[in-house]
Parts: sequence; structure tokens; C-alpha cells
Amino acid sequence: QVQLVESGGGLVQAGGSLRLSCANSGRTVISSAMGWFRQAPGKEREFVARVARSGGRTYYSDSVKGRFTISRDNAKDMVYLQMNSLRPEDTAVYYCAADVNGGSIYSAHSYGYWGQGTQVTVSS
Repeated sequence: QVQLVESGGGLVQAGGSLRLSCANSGRTVISSAMGWFRQAPGKEREFVARVARSGGRTYYSDSVKGRFTISRDNAKDMVYLQMNSLRPEDTAVYYCAADVNGGSIYSAHSYGYWGQGTQVTVSS
């Protein structure tokens, strides 16, 4: 089974950086593409980034492109999200999930094994 645990969130000033990590604490190795999503209060969960199973192909939302970088280390069964030039509008709970349900890679419905999330707060 797959159990995802996010970490690395916190409070940072605008322009700062954070690196989020997503660890699989389950006994089943992740063999699918992985994604990061975020959800701000009162808003729907939105796509942030996706990395292919091999780690070679990545996708980003327009709002984070050029500032965030997704990567994975399959040997450690870890996924990362490096976030630079953070803005107050990046404030949200960030979740990682596995692309296991098929469908649009930008839709949360295509993903499963959601972690509990990690809070990112960017102050102005």
C-alpha cells in the first residue's frame, strides 16, 4: 500500500524559497507519475506540478511555471517541490498524490493516495 506524507511547509516572506518533500511510508513502491496540488481556504484544489514516472517529463501550472521545480528520487521513493520567488498568492495547503486513476493530468480526480498536506504561508 502507498502512504504519502508531505513535509517542508512553513512561513516564509515573499520572494523566499521552500522545498517540499513527499515521502512514501507504505510498503508498495510508487510506480506512477506524481503530482503536487494545493488548496487555499475557500478555493478548490488546484494542480501545481506533475512529474513522470521516470522523472524526465514535467508539467506545471501557468501560475508557478519558472518558479517551482518538481523532481523525484525513485531510489528513495521521494518526490520534491522546490518553490522559489514565493508570492502571497502561493499560500495554501500543498498535497502530493499519485496519478493512478487516469484522465486529465491536471485534474485532482486523476490522482489517489493523497497525503495529509503541508501548510505553506507566504507573508507580504
